[in-house]
Amino acid sequence: MGWKAAEKLIRHWKILRGDNVMIIRGKDKGETGTIKRVIRSQNRVIVEGKNLIKKHIKGGPDHEGGIFTVEAPLHASNVQVVDPVTGRPCKVGVKYLEDGTKVRVARGTGTSGSIIPRPEILKIRATPRPATAGPKDTPMEYVWEQTYDAKTGKGMPDL
Repeated sequence: MGWKAAEKLIRHWKILRGDNVMIIRGKDKGETGTIKRVIRSQNRVIVEGKNLIKKHIKGGPDHEGGIFTVEAPLHASNVQVVDPVTGRPCKVGVKYLEDGTKVRVARGTGTSGSIIPRPEILKIRATPRPATAGPKDTPMEYVWEQTYDAKTGKGMPDL
């Protein structure tokens, strides 16, 4: 990718995997669906069951060939998140609640201004965290050892 293409990448994504979106341009204009995958390096998203194309795949020794229907990526500017109250497409803004939590809100004319919840699918990790210590993890005896004591000044660097 050249530097001009890299300049046009979306820096702050407001569309997340699992969001309910409406397609606003293209052959599936006006239809709603769920985001299946976000390709940030190309500014594209794949919407489940939308923008279907025919793909010719040559057969091989371990798989069968043929003509398959697959979902093609859409540009991120061609989809908008659906307002949960009105059911219409809207822009996404960020707001902080009184307790300091960051939430997404519906913005634009004709929107409710309600909170857009984060999709539940984001809470599920694709690869689980390891339960056992790996070779690059710090051993527990070093973790429990105190490196600095405020009362005695032990561990303070010489300045």
